[in-house]
Amino acid sequence: NRGAWRLERDYPLSERFLAMCHAWRSPQGRLHVAVKGAPETVLRLCGRAALIGEVERAAARGLRLLGVAEAEAGELLEDPAGYPWRWLGFLALADPLRASVPEAVALCRRAGIRVVMITGDFPGTAVHIARQAGIEAAEALAGDQIAAMDDAALAAAVRRVNVFARVRPDQKLRLVQAYRAAGEVVAMTGDGENDAPALKAAHIGIAMGRRGTDVARESAALVLLEDDFGSIVETARLGRRIYENIRNAMRYIISVHVPTAGMSFLPLAFGWPLFLYPVHVVFLEFVIDPACSIVFEAEASERGAMQRPPRDPRARLFSARMLATSLLLGATLLAAVFAAYAWAVASGRSDGETRALGFAAIVFGNLALIFVNRSHERLVVQTVREPNPALWGITLGALAALAAAIYAPPLAQIFRFAPLGALELAVAAAAGVAGVAWYELRKLRRRPR
Repeated sequence: NRGAWRLERDYPLSERFLAMCHAWRSPQGRLHVAVKGAPETVLRLCGRAALIGEVERAAARGLRLLGVAEAEAGELLEDPAGYPWRWLGFLALADPLRASVPEAVALCRRAGIRVVMITGDFPGTAVHIARQAGIEAAEALAGDQIAAMDDAALAAAVRRVNVFARVRPDQKLRLVQAYRAAGEVVAMTGDGENDAPALKAAHIGIAMGRRGTDVARESAALVLLEDDFGSIVETARLGRRIYENIRNAMRYIISVHVPTAGMSFLPLAFGWPLFLYPVHVVFLEFVIDPACSIVFEAEASERGAMQRPPRDPRARLFSARMLATSLLLGATLLAAVFAAYAWAVASGRSDGETRALGFAAIVFGNLALIFVNRSHERLVVQTVREPNPALWGITLGALAALAAAIYAPPLAQIFRFAPLGALELAVAAAAGVAGVAWYELRKLRRRPR
């Protein structure tokens, strides 16, 4: 009757004793001790170290091995090594990789992300699994070797070694610290309580959501809903997408306010009637705000986003060069809008017509800025085929609102507009597009041949 057996002692796993050992008392009062754990530990207990070659051969096939032994004794001992152990054999476990892992590792390599394996497995097993995953694994550095290294030797090792085996929790922390000291941005995955210090020390601690312990999840910055390495790669892709979209939105919002600000005072400087009233600025903001918060946010990743090296973490989100480009883009649009407005004034058109033409040019230019800033690499003729429902909703909505403001008498009176003919609309559209066309030519010139 198994229920009649009583657990007398649980010998904890330790750095010196890599095995689980339980001492049980039978109903007859006899003490039975069982152990399972690292093969080298159990073989040493049983005096069967010669069998380590079997472990290495099995590990070379990617099998995870546990050594199993038993002993009977009359009394409990403080040191489990003192029991008369009898060797029982190995338990060989196969834990195949997910089919998606090699592709995910290859994608990381193309993206400039170095993947390193840190495991408690036997070195041979670790090397075999790493090679299956596509990790360069000429050798594995074992925990005992790490313990014998000073910080300088470990710093040299982390630059060349990609697989670390039989690693203890404190050594995981030391490895993370070594990578950080080398200037690397470190993302560490883990699921156990012993992983918590390393997760906390990494720049980005990533805990497994399904099998991870509460301590690991609380120590991590990210928790994966699915315990899949591919999820980490998708997270990196999403991060790069968000970063680029923020930069695109910032480039747009700086550019679009230059013609608005310029057309607020330039007509007055030339002695012409006031061009923009509060109602016009409100109209423009109804286009600008959704573009920043919806259109650019919904943009997909650049096709080559995961084929570039990681950005320098010290680099500014928005550099001085990007600021200058944005201001220049806004300035050329301002020049085009002002030229169209000046043409309308010079041709003797009424204040309502000139204001409507100039405002239409700003709206057309605003929409053109949205289209050219969707990507700083790809042309509009390429990005226009990329699905973004919000883009077309805002574009059609802005054009419909502009038409209503110009041609619906009640709204035209509020906006102080007069109806425009086909020529005036064509001039306004041409000015809006011409003001930003050079940015497309710049992309074309910078494309690799």
